[in-house]
Amino acid sequence: MLLLVVGLSAVGSALVLVGLQFASHKTVLSRRLAHIQATYGRGATRADAGDEGELPPLLDRLRALADRLSPGETMASLERRLDLAGNPARWTPERVLAYKGAGLFVLASIGVLYGLGSVLTVLGYALAGAAAGFFVPDLLLYNAATKRQAEIAKGLADVLDMLTVCVEAGLGFDAAVSQVARNTSGPLAEEFARMLQEMQLGKSRVEALRALAARTTVNEVHTFASSLVQASELGIPTARVLREQAGEMRVKRRQTAEEKAQKVPVKILFPLLMCIFPALFIIIIGPGGIAIYDTFTNR
Repeated sequence: MLLLVVGLSAVGSALVLVGLQFASHKTVLSRRLAHIQATYGRGATRADAGDEGELPPLLDRLRALADRLSPGETMASLERRLDLAGNPARWTPERVLAYKGAGLFVLASIGVLYGLGSVLTVLGYALAGAAAGFFVPDLLLYNAATKRQAEIAKGLADVLDMLTVCVEAGLGFDAAVSQVARNTSGPLAEEFARMLQEMQLGKSRVEALRALAARTTVNEVHTFASSLVQASELGIPTARVLREQAGEMRVKRRQTAEEKAQKVPVKILFPLLMCIFPALFIIIIGPGGIAIYDTFTNR
């Protein structure tokens, strides 16, 4: 039974890996984005991260199965979550649905084999495996998005300082953003590179900034984008706005560090009580307890 379960797991994994190897032709837009990405050095768009062609027949059927089991707004929700996660390579809404269908089928089959013996056991394990396989891609996507948003929030203060220095040195805002995208790394640099790509494709600066804010859940990025949009519409100097935003971000980063420091005593309380104190009690009280026991037993 164990060998059968392992074999079925290997077959299911092989089918998923085979599906990942298929690629299709890039569209004209994706080729243009790839060219712009080569110009700026990096960029996080789904088109240049991987090919978006049609799925193989097997994965397409699994995608259709997962699509029928999902709510009506699933595609829009997946688009949003993929943007938050940085559009990982080869991850498109269609492929995520295909992975959900593959996980449902593979883990449900393993559950059926693992629960052989009674109808209720088979049904329970099959439902549990199907649910787990169906939601594992969502969990992975959510985890990737959460980590990426945390990195964006962590690097925003330094990026704003660099933008302020570049603008005050005489560079235009677009040139300053280009310098940040070229000379820094991380999710925020990728977002700035994507913003430049969108502006190259015809979007205005205001539209690109609003799109940047829509691709993140970090409140500071929303404030930064809205401030620049208002400055552009009202004619306020960009350098002044960036200087104020950089100052506020330094204050918020210091406040965040102080907040985390205040949480440390609470976080270490559980390992202190469960791990450190018992060891100390054994070392300190143990010899005395042994001596008392020997004294009473020798009488």
